Amino acid sequence: MQAAQTYDTIVLGAGAAGLAHAAMSGRNGRRILVLDHAKRPAEKVRISGGGRCNFTNLETRADRFLSQNPHFAKSALARYTPWDFISLMAAHGLTYTEKHKGQLFCDQKSGAIIQMLLDEAASVDAEIRLSTEILAIHHRDGRYDVETSGGPFQAERLVVATGGLSIPKMGASGLAYDIARQFGHDIVETRAGLVPFTFSGELGEKFAAISGVAAPVRASVSGVSFDEDLLFTHRGLSGPASLQTSSYWHPGESLTLSLLTKSDLAQTLRAAKQARPKQTLAKALEDLFPARLAALVADIGPLSAEMRLADLSHAVIDDFAAFTRAWTLTPMGTEGYRTAEVTVGGISTDGLDQRTMESRHVRGLYFIGECVDVTGWLGGYNFQWAWASAHAAASA
Repeated sequence: MQAAQTYDTIVLGAGAAGLAHAAMSGRNGRRILVLDHAKRPAEKVRISGGGRCNFTNLETRADRFLSQNPHFAKSALARYTPWDFISLMAAHGLTYTEKHKGQLFCDQKSGAIIQMLLDEAASVDAEIRLSTEILAIHHRDGRYDVETSGGPFQAERLVVATGGLSIPKMGASGLAYDIARQFGHDIVETRAGLVPFTFSGELGEKFAAISGVAAPVRASVSGVSFDEDLLFTHRGLSGPASLQTSSYWHPGESLTLSLLTKSDLAQTLRAAKQARPKQTLAKALEDLFPARLAALVADIGPLSAEMRLADLSHAVIDDFAAFTRAWTLTPMGTEGYRTAEVTVGGISTDGLDQRTMESRHVRGLYFIGECVDVTGWLGGYNFQWAWASAHAAASA
């Protein structure tokens, strides 16, 4: 029987959280091994932000993360901030550009972030083994035995950073949840987050007909609202407005869209009625919306698209404006984990120490990153959670 190779810490997962933890933990003099079944490390980092890697958000705070315990993330986020990661980048000569609402993108693109993480891991002699399947894990005499396709390994600390269920074509799996259950942890029901909505029937057909059209909206669901851009697609609704609200949405719930957040539709239509009384409603709406969206809004609203403005009373105009401020619709569903950027839910925080991410059930077992029931908004928040939770476990 092959003898197990021994390390101080074994990290499962060579993604953002796993690589960051390997480098941070290795600075404490620990001998680190990182295992991953993928052929290349950090593939989700590679595709993030359209390849530019939205690596953090300057507006990071705990209330922009979903969790059954809204306070759990506070400790880790406070002890490793966006500026800590920015300082690390600066040490490697990497620069960034701030975009919408505090979102920071790497000027040298995602590959540079991955190389930085690999260089950091290499600087502390962390060993990374890819294309290695995890077959079984056992805990005996204060040590973790990890059986893999590359042989057995052993360590006093096991850090699980294998992510959630989002984007299975890139190798996502439920391994973290299986390990958590094995050691007595509860799993908060998971669902796809930061994912487009799908629609069927007549409304789905209307959305498909204007696929590619985008417009700023206020999207609301379950008591939360986001002022973002909405994108109509062949399958339904996408864009930041849909992605943000999808993390809070549950099947059967409605989605409310306010189509004009910075204009007074009623006032605009009254002025158009005065100036061009013979103009149709659909044509008048083109002053406020892209032409194809104007036609859709006129078509789905309480009025006929071909009605002349002269035939609309002020009360009718007010009613139509109210409709555009609170258009309520019910998605058929979402595109699911196939295109989801994150997994909502995961390993319950009740079983974890918020300061160290260590299991409350078994010593030396840690869970970090996306597999934990902490899910950030769109815009770099989930990467910041990866860095912060990795740091918390490394500081234990």
